[in-house]
Amino acid sequence: MASKPNAFLPATKEEMRALGWKQCDIILVSGDAYIDSPFMGVAVVGRVLERAGFNVGVIAQPMNEEDIARLGEPRLFWGVSGGSVDSMVSNYTASKKFRNDDDYTPGGKNTKRPDRASIAYTNLIRRVFKPTVPIMLGGIEASLRRTTHYDFWSNKLRRPLILDAKADYLLYGMADNSVVEFARALEKGEGIEAVQGLCYVAKAPKEGYLTLPSFSACVKDPLVFMEMFDLFYHNNDPMSAKGLCQEVDGRYVVQNPPARYLTPEEMDEVSALPFTREAHPCDLAQGEIRALETIRFSLSTHQGCYGECNFCAISVHQGRTVRSRSEASIVEEATQLTQHPKFKGIIHDVGGPTANMYGYECAKKFKKGTCEDKTCLFPFTCKAMPVNHARQITLLRKLRALPKVRKAFIASGIRYDLIAEDKAHGEAYLKEILEHHISGQMKVAPEHIDDEVLSLMGKPGKASLVRFKALFDKLNPKKQFLTYYLIAAHPGCEERHMHSLKEFASTVLKMNPEQAQIFIPTPSTYSTLMYYTGRHYLTRKPIFVEKEMGKKERQKQIVITKEHLAGRGRMDG
Repeated sequence: MASKPNAFLPATKEEMRALGWKQCDIILVSGDAYIDSPFMGVAVVGRVLERAGFNVGVIAQPMNEEDIARLGEPRLFWGVSGGSVDSMVSNYTASKKFRNDDDYTPGGKNTKRPDRASIAYTNLIRRVFKPTVPIMLGGIEASLRRTTHYDFWSNKLRRPLILDAKADYLLYGMADNSVVEFARALEKGEGIEAVQGLCYVAKAPKEGYLTLPSFSACVKDPLVFMEMFDLFYHNNDPMSAKGLCQEVDGRYVVQNPPARYLTPEEMDEVSALPFTREAHPCDLAQGEIRALETIRFSLSTHQGCYGECNFCAISVHQGRTVRSRSEASIVEEATQLTQHPKFKGIIHDVGGPTANMYGYECAKKFKKGTCEDKTCLFPFTCKAMPVNHARQITLLRKLRALPKVRKAFIASGIRYDLIAEDKAHGEAYLKEILEHHISGQMKVAPEHIDDEVLSLMGKPGKASLVRFKALFDKLNPKKQFLTYYLIAAHPGCEERHMHSLKEFASTVLKMNPEQAQIFIPTPSTYSTLMYYTGRHYLTRKPIFVEKEMGKKERQKQIVITKEHLAGRGRMDG
């Protein structure tokens, strides 16, 4: 008996009793407050399992044994997630200082998310329930730590998370279908080891799978770790990936090929599930949850990103192929938003990992998977990529034509190089968003302007930014301005590069940088690989890597003027 439509999944025993349940089939544990939104992974997994007929409960941010025992023990399995952000990234800055704020915690104070949350929650479950049903790890923390990985906070290579957490299984990537397949197999008592996107521990390697260099070999030799990461990275596409095995301390972590991507029709179906778009009353009673105000009235148009920036982990979590929802589904969801009692006419975001990748993709990738010898956008846009903003222009016009919609903003990132690549619709798209879909400023993310550093980031050269700036100025009727996200201390970046950045900003962009952040080496990216090894990710030649905290901060300060620090700076682009 599944929960009633438009009700929360039960988070208390009282709610279970009201539904007539004696036991949950599955209990999901999260490092975030329980927000029932299509933007929250645990909520999506819960709703998908509910639709499949399972009784699903949610425990948000458990702090102790009493919290984890709140719903009893599930009949089939536990699902554990560190939350929407890797817990170490959520808890610590680039300078390894503890973050006092947490947008996903009631009250906004970072008091309820443990370090290495997936490990903490799994240990908590095993303390209370001995023995217990299988524990499954999932979410971004599990995805990015599913194999041997560099951990910035301990400054060492760590074992795959499934071993350190002592979990039974791990599902990586977008697991909407895989988690249902896994649950049904357990229900029927069938084998689960063929589920796509599943990781598990075995006594021997799996026949036919690629064998990665062992954990101990990676620890001994950074070049071996680079070889391992290459094999791992290039086996992430459902169309072409092989299964992987890695020996760790006498056992083997087996990684099945990734789950197939959802079709547009399946994405539409997930988006139409009965999300309340609210925080559970138990969480809301503890204080305002800032993330909710951002995502309550936002629309996700697509998944995946073919940008492959070296510092970004989307490639190994959502994938390098863009899958877009139908316009009809997105407009219907927006119409539903307008019926929400708290809706005031503003859609806060229409986008995805990169907003202007909606609606087009290389046909070859859908048939054969991603290319292994080249990327879609670096060092230039592939000729096979049919960059076309026409569908997004049509979608945006339909959204703002809805009777109760006053404004539909684009807050997600925009690749300005793609605007220039679209000869037919790029200029019209930029004009459209300048007139209707931003307010006062447009945010772009060049990250840097030095071509040497940009090449290490996997980003286009500064010439594309100059072209975009000229077009922006030409089409800017409201005299809005640009803000630029910039990164300091990326592998290969020296102080001289930051001085060049500041000079370029002043003389060419005519602005004082407003946003600059120090590079954080998050798990499972090529930039992190370079940070750890001190070598170029392709040539293997040594590169400069700034690792002293004080000097990292100095790189950042080079581009931020005293006027800005005093709160008087402003873009005038």
